[in-house]
Amino acid sequence: MELATTRWDVHVFLSERDGTSHAEARLLSSRRQSLTATGTARLAPTDPVDVAEVGFELAAARALIGLGEKLLRIAEEDVSALTGT
Repeated sequence: MELATTRWDVHVFLSERDGTSHAEARLLSSRRQSLTATGTARLAPTDPVDVAEVGFELAAARALIGLGEKLLRIAEEDVSALTGT
């Protein structure tokens, strides 16, 4: 039996401005239009230092979680459409 391989790419775009980190995650595949989700992280006024890398990590994680939730909803809808439930 031949193993079929499909490639999906996720691109994460990061930016930071005035203590707010922003991430946009895009899922690209040949089978459907791209899915996009965003995430943000804000520097708290009480934080002793602005470390952009930590903000990027939080914002990217939130965007990827959002992307996963969207993909899960689509899969559930597809299963429901196939099974009639």
